[in-house]
Amino acid sequence: MAKKNAFYAQSGGVTAVINASACGLIETARKHKDIIGKVYAGRNGIIGALTEDLIDTSKDTAKAIAALRHTPSGAFGSCRFKMKSLEENKLQYERLIEVFKAHNIGYFFYNGGGDSADTCLKVSQLSEKMGYPIQAIHVPKTVDNDLPITDNCPGFGSVAKYIAVSTLEATFDVASMCKTSTKVFVLEVMGRHAGWIAAAGGLASTKDAEQPIVILFPEVTFNKEKFLARVDELVKKFGYCTVVVSEGVMSADGKFLADQGLKDAFGHAQLGGVAPVVANIVREGLGLKYHWGVADYLQRAARHIASKSDVDQAYAMGKAAVEFALKGHNSVMPTIDRVSNAPYKWKVGMAQLSKVANVEKMMPKNFITKDGFGITEKCREYLAPLIKGEDYPPYKDGLPQYVRLKNVAVPKKLGEFKL
Repeated sequence: MAKKNAFYAQSGGVTAVINASACGLIETARKHKDIIGKVYAGRNGIIGALTEDLIDTSKDTAKAIAALRHTPSGAFGSCRFKMKSLEENKLQYERLIEVFKAHNIGYFFYNGGGDSADTCLKVSQLSEKMGYPIQAIHVPKTVDNDLPITDNCPGFGSVAKYIAVSTLEATFDVASMCKTSTKVFVLEVMGRHAGWIAAAGGLASTKDAEQPIVILFPEVTFNKEKFLARVDELVKKFGYCTVVVSEGVMSADGKFLADQGLKDAFGHAQLGGVAPVVANIVREGLGLKYHWGVADYLQRAARHIASKSDVDQAYAMGKAAVEFALKGHNSVMPTIDRVSNAPYKWKVGMAQLSKVANVEKMMPKNFITKDGFGITEKCREYLAPLIKGEDYPPYKDGLPQYVRLKNVAVPKKLGEFKL
């Protein structure tokens, strides 16, 4: 078997643990230097492959690569760049193969969500047609937890932990102020179509310590009257409440409450700003004082409070991707298969990319309470193990010590390519 190099890239919104997947992948590849040559990374995701802007990860020490496990964000740069279909832009895919040929790349590892799974699938299909076989393996990552087949997605557990903790702490804060000031706090979280992240806010309330929390899910059509009635009920009972709202909440007319009329790089509605909308509804409807906050990048960058389960799983997915490639698998994705809840056990599985690409996993109906404002016990059983355990980064002078790689460029061999 002739030795080939590998290409790895990070895609879409980064997470607190995507670098842990990179760490698992690169460390595993380095143990098989007789089969896999160098691991090249794409600078700014797939754009790095198209523009032949490759990074030679062999220029970084084993210590630096190991530090990726506890470093947030995307070490090589990510991108929001969705490649069109083969029919619409065959030139882009041909360019990828051209770059792979030029740099003796036989393994393509794409670390991302649904769109990157689709790209990975297309690359594997085209490489066969062009007579240059590429083993394309998708490494799952998305804070939205909306990839199918896998029990959960690396990146989600840490966001869920951050939101659960933030919801709990903010609720304690508003409880302190409710007598003379704020009675409602609104926390906006990510989640366009799936309410997994918002659901995590429900973990802040337990049987032993009930907290007045209202959750607004994308899966549940927003009803202003019912919402105000629920907030009013909780404020009268507790004196205060916290609202966790997903950015993707829609009204009965099918419009996002937070639709700004703008589009992102994938052509999706640019969301953000639903918290002040909901807070204003509370003010106008109930006349209550409020504060609101937007978790935004903080929720997905919070490596200091990452879930140990999440870190371990992210690393395992990167490791498994290389192992799958070494076994000859192509157009597949490693998955997390849950074995049991108590004790929590999981194992690595495998899914065909044809069953992953362009499929979005929503929250099951039985995970949301009948009134539409909370999580069920079944949902709690699913979520609870994913936020368990701490995996703190090393600290110095009160700050976490994160690594920045050298990211040394690979000399180019081809001409320029216009995106």
